[in-house]
Amino acid sequence: MGIPVGLDISWFLVFIFMTWSLASGYFPVEYKNWPQIEYWIVGAVTAIMLFVSVVLHELGHSLVALRYKIPVNSITLYIFGGIAQIGTEPPSATAEFWIAIAGPAVSFSLALLFQLLQYFFTGFVPLLALVKYLAYINGILGLFNLVPGFPLDGGRVFRAIVWGASHNLRRATLIAAGLGRVIAYGFILFGVLQIFKGDYGNGLWIAFIGWFLESAASSQVQQQKLHDLLEGYTVQQIMTTDYATIPAETTLQDLVDQHIFKKGKRCYVVTDLRDQAVGILTLHHLQAIPKLDWPQTTAAQVMMPLSQVKWLQPGTPVKSALENMDRGGVNQLPVMQDSQILGMLTREDIISFLRTQVELGLHRNSKNHPGHQQG
Repeated sequence: MGIPVGLDISWFLVFIFMTWSLASGYFPVEYKNWPQIEYWIVGAVTAIMLFVSVVLHELGHSLVALRYKIPVNSITLYIFGGIAQIGTEPPSATAEFWIAIAGPAVSFSLALLFQLLQYFFTGFVPLLALVKYLAYINGILGLFNLVPGFPLDGGRVFRAIVWGASHNLRRATLIAAGLGRVIAYGFILFGVLQIFKGDYGNGLWIAFIGWFLESAASSQVQQQKLHDLLEGYTVQQIMTTDYATIPAETTLQDLVDQHIFKKGKRCYVVTDLRDQAVGILTLHHLQAIPKLDWPQTTAAQVMMPLSQVKWLQPGTPVKSALENMDRGGVNQLPVMQDSQILGMLTREDIISFLRTQVELGLHRNSKNHPGHQQG
């Protein structure tokens, strides 16, 4: 479906730990007298199938998001399981609800499937052990994700309900994130109590999960504050109009020596002999060319033609522009009107604008800030 699936480096650590834990702890206790190699093989296969289940859980979110025309940038497996990077906020509370509930629904369906498969593997103990554990762990995964701690799935379901009742995404996000932080502190406290009781392993893990949830919920609050600061402003108010230009015949070596090193710009508008913009060239394009070829390669050969460049209209809200950058994985976008480049909006422009907002003490609830418009 065009969704990249990646492995964070932390995934390898948790995979090794889970295989060791299953092979030396769980399976020897539950199933006696297996050959040692069999414990390790079943443990490794079980760990792999657990993460296959996690991928399917995240695909559940992704499929529903795609049905609502929301892009899915990637799925990444890491130490806490998996995460689907959804390109934008859902368009409605209904969309948020169904996207959030889809993951636990997949986990519960897998739990039921593996539960039914036990009846077919009663005569082959290793496979029975595998599906029995997967039925149990998928049920636990579904239940855990329904905990109403934002940004867990249950927290997003709760946000969808509050959003639908209040018709205010900002308020719903802050309420859900606040509840998420309370639940996160509950995990941390419970983990600390377990440590004092002598259960160091489980206590540390539970406290670590609580810390992760608190960090994620706090991040959502900060992101909402960022959106508040950007609310009401358009890219025309923030964009840079003195963007850098270079002739199409400029060699990459001259670009580096005369422009990048001396002026420090990271993005250039390429112009033809009539001084008309024909493309965009960034450091990313430059890095794709071997250094030995720089003296003979021109900007026109490397640039992205203007017809293929994603661009912004002057009236585009800055918040939407930032989401476009995140979806495209770029640090800048040209601002165009009637096929003419009016300026360039970069992440640095947005950061500088936000810094100025904070220094001047301008807040979203102030109706006198320059970006406020009466409806």
